[in-house]
Amino acid sequence: TVNRGTFVIGIVLPISLIYDAFFYLRSTYIQATCGGFPELHQARVAAIQGQVRQWAAGGRVGKMVTSRPGWLSISPNYKEYKSRNFQVSVALYDVLDMDEETGTVWVEPQVSMGQLTATLLPRGWTLPVVPEMDDLTCGGLICGCGIEASSHRHGLFQAICLEFEIVQSNGEVVTCSADHRPDLFRAIPWSYGTLGLLTAAKLKMIRAKPYVRVEYHVFNNDPCNQAFSKAFSKATAVGSGGEAEGEAEKGEFVEGIVYSSHQSVLMVGDFVDGPGEQLNQIGRFYKPWFYEHVRSIANAVPVRSRSLLCTTPAQVEILPIRDWYHRHTKSIFWELNDIIPGGNHWALRYLVGWMLPPKVSFLKLTTTGPIRELYEKQHVIQDMLVPLSCLYRSLECFRRHYSGLYPIWVCPFKLHRVKGFVHPQPLEDGEELYVDLGAYGVPDAARLGKFDAIRAGRAVEEYVRQNRGFQMLYADTYMNRQEFREMFDHSLYDELRTTELQAAFPDVFYKVCKASNSVGFDMAPKHD
Repeated sequence: TVNRGTFVIGIVLPISLIYDAFFYLRSTYIQATCGGFPELHQARVAAIQGQVRQWAAGGRVGKMVTSRPGWLSISPNYKEYKSRNFQVSVALYDVLDMDEETGTVWVEPQVSMGQLTATLLPRGWTLPVVPEMDDLTCGGLICGCGIEASSHRHGLFQAICLEFEIVQSNGEVVTCSADHRPDLFRAIPWSYGTLGLLTAAKLKMIRAKPYVRVEYHVFNNDPCNQAFSKAFSKATAVGSGGEAEGEAEKGEFVEGIVYSSHQSVLMVGDFVDGPGEQLNQIGRFYKPWFYEHVRSIANAVPVRSRSLLCTTPAQVEILPIRDWYHRHTKSIFWELNDIIPGGNHWALRYLVGWMLPPKVSFLKLTTTGPIRELYEKQHVIQDMLVPLSCLYRSLECFRRHYSGLYPIWVCPFKLHRVKGFVHPQPLEDGEELYVDLGAYGVPDAARLGKFDAIRAGRAVEEYVRQNRGFQMLYADTYMNRQEFREMFDHSLYDELRTTELQAAFPDVFYKVCKASNSVGFDMAPKHD
């Protein structure tokens, strides 16, 4: 563990660079020649159908799961349950078709955000919601969850999906949309591949501008982040069209970073055509990590002028659109500082910054037993989704149970009242503004040997359930099955989980529960 940083620099970074270069060249070649080889997609889907029929012919032994190894997932979990089930190879990595007339793009599930923005942005298009990390895949964002600083306008990643192609448990291929098989279409998000195998998705595109103008509003000397919470809620309501008509066009992007119980920064961004004099190409390898750059803006505000309300931004910058979209990729939000201590130092940025970031999958693959044990006991990776009205109380909950773990990422989103796994209560027309609080890292108490990850995790989960919130399921889930069903609406999911599907695929709780990595875990659902 002492030499982890050296190992990552010397081994993991070069391998990550070679891997990314290979897939970049592969994607570039495919797009330049045949635009995605749609006929190859049909052959790949046929191969998946063959594997499903092979499972049926072989006596339906075990449940079907994808063969993608756990270390390849960006989730911190290793998904060891896969070794005890029937694994289906779903190697689908390509952008299949881009239709500028309809403003849509067809993608295979393992297309990453980095790959997709590299394809769309040069053509003047983007997605309404582009989650920040390069390695996040469309399939993971659809069958799981995806969010970005534009989600207060457009909703979660599932809200920009128009159509899904699914291989069912009988080997048949079906498509579903809001108009055709709408129940299946609404149930696929958050289902984690337990209703069928996703093989393609049609996504909505919007026109992109080359730059984003970002305002940084600094809140220092702000006890318990009260002023930040109020300003963040107002900026989110304005950006989502919830305020006066003249203000509704402001704030295409809204994001916050909380650095301590008294210091935070609210960022409000909008598309612009030109760079102007305030251009900051923050994505360049020698530039500071984004969250440290934002912290430096906050620290630069003179003490005597640190206003609580801070209606005037402390700084305004223009960022290239791709730099903005992937601003947290280089430092894996702020996780890389624990992996490569001092990695944001200017000397290290110039020496190895051009190889960043290491791929999360390779970090997991090379994690030794002692390091993995440390992560289990001391490390937190959680995203909790709560109503925007609970922002202040939720920050206090994180401060209390995660023992001084900062920074905290704050990202608002619009949650539509449509039937499915996740929706506001009561279920009726309209939507409600929610906020994602992301806690990533090692709490202060853990560094002192006084942190209980399970106890803290369960306490936060209970708070979220009591406040009509939800937990992103890529992270550690400590709930039991009853608590899980209280948090998530299973009514539509249960309707679609026929006896045949229950025999074919594990249920969501089995796939995401922390205990599912244990041999002998009870995978049979127990309905209320």
